[in-house]
Amino acid sequence: MLLGIIRTIILFAVVVIGLRLMGKRQVSQLQPYELVIVIMLSALAAIPMENTGVPLASGLFPIFTLLVAQVALSYVSLKSERARGVICGIPSVLIENGKIIEKELARIRYNINDLLEQLRAKNMPNIADVEFAILETSGELSVIPKSQKRPIVPADMSLPTRYEGLPITLIIDGYVFNKNLAKINLNEGWLKSELQKFGVNSFKEVLYASLDTEGKLFYQVKSKAI
Repeated sequence: MLLGIIRTIILFAVVVIGLRLMGKRQVSQLQPYELVIVIMLSALAAIPMENTGVPLASGLFPIFTLLVAQVALSYVSLKSERARGVICGIPSVLIENGKIIEKELARIRYNINDLLEQLRAKNMPNIADVEFAILETSGELSVIPKSQKRPIVPADMSLPTRYEGLPITLIIDGYVFNKNLAKINLNEGWLKSELQKFGVNSFKEVLYASLDTEGKLFYQVKSKAI
């Protein structure tokens, strides 16, 4: 029993580390060969995990081999555009200048119902409003609407805008991020005095706190029921 638990933890750790080495991407963003590797990793890890009679090395060696192969293929596709086309494929233009490309749909076996479904998911239910629709190598459909159908932005009306940036996280669940405070030349003393203005006397009472680029402090205290 204990041996099985130890083997499971080791295999779990190896697979997690392997997936981390593959990069931070969602399953839907994986290239076809990466998806195959993920499936094979789970299958290889399951064999020694279920059967303690199988040597642990019999599962770890193929896993490491797959990870090395994935890193090698990623490096090759990064350095060579031709190799990337072979390994990952190339994007397919399904709609060009507002016209459906029938030959491309037939080539990749992508029917119009699938295209309409993906367009609806992108809030573009009318093909007449689409300038380009490109099926990326990850299977995601990128949609570029016609210029007349795009939302108006401040630049279209020559309106000046202020820089927004990203709020800086200062506290999560009572933990103070001193590194973030140091980045903006502040400290815990300043943060504590600011929170005390709102009747918060301890960092432990704070669920979340952040500071935006305009210097406004946002905070939320923990629920007492938790």
